[in-house]
Parts: sequence; C-alpha cells; structure tokens
Amino acid sequence: MNKNMFAGVLLAATALLSSAAHAAVNVLACEPEWEALTQELGGDKVQTSSATNALQDPHRVEARPGLIARTRNADLLVCTGLELEIGWLPVLIQQSGNGKIATGQPGHFEAGAFVPRIDVPASVDRSQGDVHALGNPHIQMNPHNIALVATALAKRLGEVDPGNSAYYQGRLKDFQARWNAAMLKWEKQAAGLRGVAVVEHHKNMEYLMNWLGMHQVGTLEPKPGVEPSAAHLGGLLNQLQRTPAKMVLRAAYQDARASQWLSERAKIPAVLVPFTVGADEQSKNLFALFDTTVQRLVEANK
Repeated sequence: MNKNMFAGVLLAATALLSSAAHAAVNVLACEPEWEALTQELGGDKVQTSSATNALQDPHRVEARPGLIARTRNADLLVCTGLELEIGWLPVLIQQSGNGKIATGQPGHFEAGAFVPRIDVPASVDRSQGDVHALGNPHIQMNPHNIALVATALAKRLGEVDPGNSAYYQGRLKDFQARWNAAMLKWEKQAAGLRGVAVVEHHKNMEYLMNWLGMHQVGTLEPKPGVEPSAAHLGGLLNQLQRTPAKMVLRAAYQDARASQWLSERAKIPAVLVPFTVGADEQSKNLFALFDTTVQRLVEANK
C-alpha cells in the first residue's frame, strides 16, 4: 500500500470513528407532541420521527413496512402509554424485533407514567365504548403535563446516551425557563375561560379543560369511540336548551360534520383545536400549539 492509499484509508477510518462518536440517538415518537418535545431536549444529539401525524387518530395506526423499519432502528421509543397505542404498538414492537425498545427496557418511555391521571374508571367493560382502564390518555393538552414529561424524558435521554447527559440537562433547563414563562402568558390570556361550558367531540379535551377551568356538558360521540348518530345529536341539541354551552370543540383529526351541525343549530362557535404539533400552519411547535389553542378558545368566548 503506497503512502497516498494509506493516508486515504486512515482518513476514512477517522471519519467513520468520528461519525460513530457523534451519531445521533434515533428516537421514534408515537405522537407528534413527543417528537417535538424530544427535539427541544435533544437538539442535534437526536434524530426524530413520529409514527403518527396530527391528522391521524392516534388510537388507530397501521403497521406499514416503513414504520416497522423505523421501529427496528430506534434507540428510544417515546409514547403516551395509558393504553392510547394498545391497538397497534405491541404488534409494531414485536414485528420490529427491536429488544431495546420493548416494554420495561430503558429504550421504552411512556409519558403517561409521569403525570397525574384523570378519568380513571372504577371498572371497564366494552359496553362503555373505548374507555381506557388506566385513565384518560390525552395528557398533552395540559402544558403542566408537558413540563413533567420533559423532566423525565431528559433524564431518560441521558440514560440511553450517558455521554451527553449534561447536554440534555442543559437543554431541559433552557426549555423549562421558556415553557414556564409561556404558561404564565397562556393562563393570563385564558383567565376569562374559567367556568365556560363546552361540548366536545370525543373525551379528549379533559386535560385542557381542567387546566383552564372549563367544563363539559356533552359529547358528540354517544360513547367514546362511537361515531355521532343523528338521534344522539338531536338529543344533545335539546339538552343544550336546558344547559347551554358556549362552544363545541373538536381535534384536527376528527370529522368536522357533527360539530358543524351542532354549531349551526345551537348557534355556538365550532372550534378546531390543533390537539398536537403540525395540525396546521399555526401549530408547528409546542409553543405555537398552545398559542393557537388558547387564541381560538378566547376568540370563541367573545
């Protein structure tokens, strides 16, 4: 081997070692909010993707080959848990053959384990519809939950990638400062929403309503996961004459027709809540998600 060839091999080997030393942690999030949070905390030390997008129902996901491949290559899986993904995630993990992200492993992170849960049923049977035995899983709708998950996720990133633990903690500190200031701003803007009655499409706005002091007086679905029927909507319209609501809420992934029907007949605004990051042009990150949500609720309450 001549000197030039040796130098070339040495240079390639050095580049390969350098690349390995700086390889990003490959993170697969189940939902867009956790991908966004991982990006906030991981910076250039992580490579992220989400199994779902903002216009998909996170309860129902098809394990396509591309998603299986991403799952196979993940170092860390970041999901909601609380049975939100129970219909598809166990099969996805099994088909990927990736033991690093199996339940109970450091590479398996469930955000729902780190927040106070609401709507935990005393008992569950199928006649109640899609009721989650571990409580309401839509925890991302309260920014205080995001803060709790951020602390736990930064710690887990440091466990999966100990060489960059201090980096993740530094990113967490910066995020917390910006997030706490934003929460104060949102709560001040939303002060007038306290006590406001709403109708929701599915029982997925409970954490949002708890945070802002709003309350629900009806749902478009007769039971969780059961599509609105004409009979149920007619009964709900009659009910609103006795117990009025100020607005009807739906998430971006839900069909608009039922909320529009009720809005027109009850003469109340239909509010599209982004629900997660990427639902529209105004909700491209976690901060923008809550900026948009609070703004739309306040506008509807005028």
